[in-house]
Amino acid sequence: MGDIRRRGVVALGVTGLVAPLTLALGAAPAQAASCTTQAGPYQKQVEKFLGRPVDGKQSSADCSAIRAFQNKHGITPNIGYAGPVTWGVMNLMNKQKAVGNKPNKAGACPTNKGRIACVNLTLQISWIQDGSRLVYGPVPVRTGRDGYETRTGLKKIYWRHLNHVSTIYNVSMPYSQFFDGGQAFHSVGVSMWNPPGSHGCVNMTSTAAKKYWSLLKTGDDVFVYGRKPGT
Repeated sequence: MGDIRRRGVVALGVTGLVAPLTLALGAAPAQAASCTTQAGPYQKQVEKFLGRPVDGKQSSADCSAIRAFQNKHGITPNIGYAGPVTWGVMNLMNKQKAVGNKPNKAGACPTNKGRIACVNLTLQISWIQDGSRLVYGPVPVRTGRDGYETRTGLKKIYWRHLNHVSTIYNVSMPYSQFFDGGQAFHSVGVSMWNPPGSHGCVNMTSTAAKKYWSLLKTGDDVFVYGRKPGT
């Protein structure tokens, strides 16, 4: 981010990976957790999501399936407990899936700007549209956590840096496209559903970030709206 400051841009809410390196790499502490025998408050919902028998009772197979989901998405504690964080991630996935190919059905993202990248913080999805025509997406994204919220409003991409590295967090931010101070679209190596979120950037998978890089250019509009759950 030092090079941004040299350009005179105020890098508020500067981003990068916020997940600890051990979490991102799936290190030993997560693997060492034991499996709980206790049913959680969202046991039936979680069982249904995972395709398990829905009886509201915790079995060893239930716990193993829940733990596998938690490990995949960096949810802690990863002890197979069907708690609010685990169900919150699953519920968000369900809502994202329900959007289908009509992410702007409610018309919240402007259709009079030509090509524009839209970010729905509430559903944690993003897409690119040209007028009312969907160009790419929607794709799941990972936006700013509580205290580091991705700022809402109409913005423009003002700088692109293919191999950017954050000088604050010393982490790689490939395919960075900055649209508001230090906030940018860029790829990360963690799950899009890894809580609690970024330091303000719109995190994407490598595939999605590469596509955004190819479809957008400096000066293109970005519209961010809604509110991320938990912020």
